[in-house]
Amino acid sequence: MALVLKDRVKETTTSTGTTTITLAGAVTDFQSFSAIGDGNTTYYTISLTNGDEWEVGIGQYTASGTTLSRDTVLASSNSGSLVNFSAGTKDVFCVYPAGKSVYADSNGDVDVSGEITGQEMTASNGLFVNNKTVGTDYSIPSGYNATSTGPMTVTSGVTVTIPTGSRWLVL
Repeated sequence: MALVLKDRVKETTTSTGTTTITLAGAVTDFQSFSAIGDGNTTYYTISLTNGDEWEVGIGQYTASGTTLSRDTVLASSNSGSLVNFSAGTKDVFCVYPAGKSVYADSNGDVDVSGEITGQEMTASNGLFVNNKTVGTDYSIPSGYNATSTGPMTVTSGVTVTIPTGSRWLVL
């Protein structure tokens, strides 16, 4: 299914531990996770009300049982790992994590770096610039292709993984 972002999605949960959470319904003046659509994934935040436990990640909404899985943790109060949530009410809401955002700076330049693009790439005045060296292991996500303008150097001991059906084109 698709990655879906929606505005003003917020529910509560009393689920504990590190597993899938059961959603308890929309908070007043917000919409429920059903807006995401059954089987779709979304960015989420879970935060213990009046506490210091929190987690930002990617999860899948399931309509039957109204649950949200916690598949990939992007950041958390547990050093980036799943949080073992204690008892109490938690807010659960859709977010657009800073580490996944793309935006133009005050000069109009766009800096795109991270999971999908790998090495840093910038765009300015119609020019796209990529690093000529792959310095850390990188896996092209399944279902994606990648392009680079060469020549390219892959540092000794570094691996670029290209899934079946995907391509890396060096121009």
